Parts: sequence; structure tokens; C-alpha cells
Amino acid sequence: MAAGTMQHENPAEGDHVDRLRGQWARELPDVDTEPMGILGRASRLTNLHRISMEAIFARFGLDRGEFDVIATLRRSGPPYRLTPTQLYTSLMISSGGLTHRLDRLEKAGLVRREKSEQDGRSLLVALTDAGFSRVEEACRAHVTNGFAFLEALDATERSVLAGLLRKLLVDIEGRS
Repeated sequence: MAAGTMQHENPAEGDHVDRLRGQWARELPDVDTEPMGILGRASRLTNLHRISMEAIFARFGLDRGEFDVIATLRRSGPPYRLTPTQLYTSLMISSGGLTHRLDRLEKAGLVRREKSEQDGRSLLVALTDAGFSRVEEACRAHVTNGFAFLEALDATERSVLAGLLRKLLVDIEGRS
């Protein structure tokens, strides 16, 4: 594709990113904005999805960070307990950020801190029965919302897109 050109059948059917790329093509015709077509759409999609995702979690009395904590505990499998270090490493947040989330989740009765049976000096974070139920309900609603976001794509298209994104992420993460 020539530098600065866009490819879609009907320009009137273009999206926000097509309009931005068109402006750049006019202003900097020597710059190929193809990466904006991919990365700009991925960013815009993420931002739009984040808004609906936060609304879903709010219905369950959670914010995204709180959901991430209880979802991590639930995904860990029985007995649904992890050390704070395992949690904040998995979530890629600071220990201080985790402490704040745990305080709110404990106050809501969704997690509890308990002493480790192996090392009485260590604490474990455990999912309570209420937390178990809440995260399952929130996860089901979250996945349903995800399918709604992807409804323009059929199963084959979703699979192809997932494969391409996986390939890109494996390459980028492999470089760091």
C-alpha cells in the first residue's frame, strides 16, 4: 500500500481512525500511517470497552482493580488463596496498590486475610464464599459484555483476530 493511503471500500463507511489517517495523509503525505490503522483501533476499542466493563463491575459493587484481585484468586483454583506477593506479581501492581484493594475487598466481605499454615508469620489472601459468588456473577456478565462488543465478527473472524493479536503480543513481549 502506498504511503499515507487507506484501504476500505467506501470512504463514507470509514471510522474515526480512517478520518484521522485521512487528515495525516493530507498534512504529511510522505508518512505511512498504517500502524495507526491497527494500533489506533486497538487503543480506541480498549477505551470503549473499558467504559462498559467498569459499568458491568459497578453493578456488582466492584471496580476493575477489585475484580482483578478476586478474579485472580478464583482462577488460581482450590483453595482460592494466594500470598500477597503472588497476587501483586500476577496483577503487575505495587504492594501498596494491592493493600488498598485488599482493604476494600475485606471490608466488603469478599476476601479475608489468614495466617499461613506453613509459616505463621506469612499471610494468605483467601476468597470468601461471598467473593466466590460475586466474582462468578461478575465474570459471566463481563464475558457476555465481551461477546456483545465482538458481535460484528463471526466465530471464524474472532479466531483469526485472536490469533493475529497473539502473534503480535508474543513477538513484542519476547523483545522485552
